[in-house]
Amino acid sequence: MADDLNFDVVIIGGGPGGYNAAIRAGQLGLKTAIVEMRGVLGGTCLNVGCMPSKALLHASELFEATTHEFASIGIEVPAPKLNLVQMMKAKQDSVTALTKGVEFLMKKNKVQYFVGRGTIAGAGKVTVSGNDGSTQTLTAKNIVIATGSEPTPLPGVDIDQKSVVDSTGALSLPAVPKSLVVVGAGIIGLELGSVWRRLGAQVTVVEFLDRITPGMDTEVATAFRKALEKQGIAFKLGTKVTSAKTGGKGVDLTLEPAAGGAQEKLNADVVLVAIGRRPFTKGLGLETVGVSTDARGFIPTSHFKTAAPGVWAIGDVITGPMLAHKAEEDAVACIELIAGKAGHVDYNLVPSVVYTAPEVAWVGQTEEQLKAAGVQYKTGKFPFTANSRAKINHETEGFVKFLADAKTDKVLGVHMMGPQVGEMIGEACVLMAFGGASEDVARTCHPHPTRSEAVRQAAMGVENWTMQA
Repeated sequence: MADDLNFDVVIIGGGPGGYNAAIRAGQLGLKTAIVEMRGVLGGTCLNVGCMPSKALLHASELFEATTHEFASIGIEVPAPKLNLVQMMKAKQDSVTALTKGVEFLMKKNKVQYFVGRGTIAGAGKVTVSGNDGSTQTLTAKNIVIATGSEPTPLPGVDIDQKSVVDSTGALSLPAVPKSLVVVGAGIIGLELGSVWRRLGAQVTVVEFLDRITPGMDTEVATAFRKALEKQGIAFKLGTKVTSAKTGGKGVDLTLEPAAGGAQEKLNADVVLVAIGRRPFTKGLGLETVGVSTDARGFIPTSHFKTAAPGVWAIGDVITGPMLAHKAEEDAVACIELIAGKAGHVDYNLVPSVVYTAPEVAWVGQTEEQLKAAGVQYKTGKFPFTANSRAKINHETEGFVKFLADAKTDKVLGVHMMGPQVGEMIGEACVLMAFGGASEDVARTCHPHPTRSEAVRQAAMGVENWTMQA
């Protein structure tokens, strides 16, 4: 075997899990290869997920501000015209720049990049079926599976990426639909629904559960739904979609109450199916090393080790939150274990963010989880209506909530809905990583006037000495 095809680590998948694993391996002096079949690095997140969706969320937010907010603060401009082609081009330009940046990081860290499909071909072997038709076999002391996830299909609904789309199709619609039905009230559906609602679509969200955003603190989720309803998004909760038929007049959906009952029909120009994601683990040659997936397609691991010696798995293919930043944490810990160091991830400290307006962010336990576990806790809350920066910026919707142990004051969870809270949740992550108390934040000086003062005031509220409300 030629030495140039012999590696310490071969990583299959070039998303946030894979490319961060490659960077860390390079930093630690391991001879590393990364295999990616998309033709560009960055995975779902950079190419058809986090990044393009944020580009459209930002652009659509500015468009809506121009149409609704400018006049009220004394900026008079003609009614803006939407140039969707240019908006999509700007989105793609940003994505291209980011993927090229990841490619540069591979070179910087001496990682060899193979463009093609990676398949495990027995112990210590990965076959690369190149996008150019070539085939190469790499040998590796360690193989890291980082192939990510794909949208979960909905039985009875065929996705054609024209009238019925998944998240990938919803990022590249050629025109603003008059009506859009989003199936699934999770983060992806609500973010993309927000984009098209701002650009002019009438949006209806159909959700099987009787609430939106499962996993979010219930009090926050209820306030969030009301905020979205106020913006014009309609919700049909406790409802399932049983079929979708595409015809000359858009898509005809058949709906039923989740608990059973009479059918109803709903028509839309475009239907977005956003009921979650599933691990991408088929066709990887796992059987050649005796690795099986569970019923949902996840690869069972213990500290990222699979059942096969020298085969590891990280990110969306293993259990835990399907988030880019979780995959990055997995990547670093896994590679450090391979290098003989101590690698660890605290999954209780993985934050979640919904990048709508208002944003929602949280880390740690919800009130429901604490109640179910019988934990005695105290709550501190502070509304953005009482935050001076939020007030002068006309963005007062939402609040910050601290949950702290009733006896020790250790912070167990922090939940926020409001302006730019995705940027503020990091403070709570650091606090909780150090086992901090609510008093630690309450007695730390925050700059005035900033939205972050709402975090401090909520922390003060745990001991009932909130000062600004």
